Amino acid sequence: MHIMEGYLPWYWCVFWYAIAIPFVVHGVIQIKKVTERHPESKPLLAVAGAFMFILSSLKMPSVTGSCSHPCGNGLGAVLFGPTVVSVLGVIVLVFQALLLAHGGITTLGANVFSMAIIGPISAWLVWMVSRKIGWSFSVSIFLAALAGDWLTYVTTAVQLSMAFPIPTFGSAFVKFIAIYAYTQVPLAIAEGLLTVVIFDYIMKLRPDILRKLGVIKSEEPEKASENVPGVA
Repeated sequence: MHIMEGYLPWYWCVFWYAIAIPFVVHGVIQIKKVTERHPESKPLLAVAGAFMFILSSLKMPSVTGSCSHPCGNGLGAVLFGPTVVSVLGVIVLVFQALLLAHGGITTLGANVFSMAIIGPISAWLVWMVSRKIGWSFSVSIFLAALAGDWLTYVTTAVQLSMAFPIPTFGSAFVKFIAIYAYTQVPLAIAEGLLTVVIFDYIMKLRPDILRKLGVIKSEEPEKASENVPGVA
């Protein structure tokens, strides 16, 4: 999903920076509030950022000028909310651009918008809806991670199609999203399963923090796989 350095025309680079900056600013404010109110959540915030960095560094070639990889943005969105992940995404993407030649600085705004804004918002919305209708933690976090991954790539396909609508936006989008789908469908499913395992471990290890953050309620069981048929 990382669009490489110099691939987008300059005006699209400016446009995506302008769209992304307000989300990042709000995310900084949210991080300050959360860490002041719950200082014990700082290690968990670091875990969410590290999870995002490691998964999104596992790249493979895909669309020209971009790549496929897991995103890791669903976990942080569920734990801290989507705008907090926008800040984590900036940190992750800057380090990857400078140290791994993965993405770029001119395309940072576009990459932040897809992986650290739209992806996390999608994951958070799916999580909230899934929990509201009574689905288990494991199903909810799996679907959230899946949505965060897939919508990241849908957004990147839209960005590439807007920049290179050849011969039309619609035909370009179909081409980009079809190429992404070959690798991203199985990658997203694998990411969802891994996120369930990580979330289950966090619930077992520090359910108190999850309750303070409002991720789980006091009366809810401390196991992600609770009420899932066939899971002990």
